[in-house]
Amino acid sequence: MTRDESPTDLMYPLALRVAGRLVVVVGGGPVAARRARGLVEAGATVRVVAPDAVAELTLLDATGAVTWVPREYRPGDLDGAWLVHTATGLPEVDAAVLADADADRIWCVAAGDAAAATAWVPAVARADDVVVAVNAGGDPRRAMALRDGVAELLRGGGLPLRRRRGSEGRGPVALGSVALVGGGPGDPDLLTVRGRRLLAEADVVVVDRLAPRAVLTELAPDVVVVDVGKSPGHHAVPQDRINALLVEHALAGRRVVRLKGGDPYVFGRGSEEAEVCRAAGVPVEVVPGVTSAVSVPAAAGIPVTHRGISRGFTVLTGHEDIGSVPASEDHTVVLLMGVSRLADSCRALIAAGRPAHTPVAIVEDGYGPGQRVTTGTLATIAARAAQVGVRSPAVTVIGGVVRLAPAWSAQNPSATPVRALATAR
Repeated sequence: MTRDESPTDLMYPLALRVAGRLVVVVGGGPVAARRARGLVEAGATVRVVAPDAVAELTLLDATGAVTWVPREYRPGDLDGAWLVHTATGLPEVDAAVLADADADRIWCVAAGDAAAATAWVPAVARADDVVVAVNAGGDPRRAMALRDGVAELLRGGGLPLRRRRGSEGRGPVALGSVALVGGGPGDPDLLTVRGRRLLAEADVVVVDRLAPRAVLTELAPDVVVVDVGKSPGHHAVPQDRINALLVEHALAGRRVVRLKGGDPYVFGRGSEEAEVCRAAGVPVEVVPGVTSAVSVPAAAGIPVTHRGISRGFTVLTGHEDIGSVPASEDHTVVLLMGVSRLADSCRALIAAGRPAHTPVAIVEDGYGPGQRVTTGTLATIAARAAQVGVRSPAVTVIGGVVRLAPAWSAQNPSATPVRALATAR
């Protein structure tokens, strides 16, 4: 190696399977402890040679994870080893280990002299079965910074994680999996990191109408996208068929993502789909999403609870009997899928004891380009909604917290300020 070459210029990258094989670590400090811990996690048989050892190494020795030889390094300590790490901090000892390893044709990692070493430990980023190793010309801090950047992309689905090699011609088809992913209220930026990563790995995406469909453009061209979107009064793909699709694709060895709007377990029928998958022996994962019941009101400046105004909330669909919820204004009611039955719902709440002047807000297309807020009271909101042409998707909020919305004060300038009401309570 010349002066102008880095230790890794002539490197041949290789991953080693050290499980069940002897690896010797010479040195007892923090660096040696990190090396020993990583080797133990990889299943190696680890022998540590050092007169003194940090607490982590003594603990590993006490639990039987490593064998600590409490003395100075001697010739012959590498007998039977497949790999050696030397990290004594003493140049003359590390040089002796390197020389012995070279004579015995054993690869040697030298923490104190990368240029003299015959092997190097890269900075590693992992995502399930994906392992990315980063070497950076003998600069460990640079390697770690690059590793962290790659790890962030792996975790966030910013890299193509999908498997490309199929199981054709290689024996029985491996079992696939299903992930029920909550996509949030529709804005792709509100999809979880875990959700994006699973989408990057998916072979099949079964998508709802209210899911963040913009993320579909990020998928590879050969990913199968199945649109099972439902609109009010029109269910083109029945739920039983959706359940069957999930199971069929997973049993064929594919990674399936069921991409939903909101949260899979909040009026998303996710629990039914999970139950069907488990009954068929298909591994299923549930990834929570930001439910529209809370996030869409927040987009309009409406908290579902607020000190002095609301102590709790109930989430219902517009198809349910809402007359049984608490009738007081300090209990918020959130209606999903309630546009078509809005007038009936308002009448039911008034009949159950809610004052007709209770504030109501309808938030259409929350976080979307068409977001619009219409306010009124239980007595007036149905007529106002019809007048302005309110359409789904929309979330209806009923209760005193509606007065906190900027749209309330703008559309009801003569109403009592909310601060005065809260202070009175």
